[in-house]
Amino acid sequence: TKIVDRKKDMILVSGFNVYPNELEEVVAHHPGVLEVAAIGVPDEHSGEVPKLFVVKKDAALTVETLMAYCRENLTGYKRPKFIEFRTELPKTPVGKILRRALRDQA
Repeated sequence: TKIVDRKKDMILVSGFNVYPNELEEVVAHHPGVLEVAAIGVPDEHSGEVPKLFVVKKDAALTVETLMAYCRENLTGYKRPKFIEFRTELPKTPVGKILRRALRDQA
């Protein structure tokens, strides 16, 4: 599969490239997730780490449940270090998630 993502959206974890679309695709398959966006946030040890912003489909969904799901479905360096629940994600007029706005708020 070819991953198409903006270079500036790419997350660099300890020298490994992590593509937000790849994380979002995996996490979006969780039945409790309505929407998800992944960004990189600064990290002292690895340069950047993935952070997820999630809109719940299931109100009972917890950070722990989602972290466990990520442990089962993502390679170590691709797993999010942080998960933040939101009621909505910032979007362009055509409905594309604005990762830049999330980075500014992170």
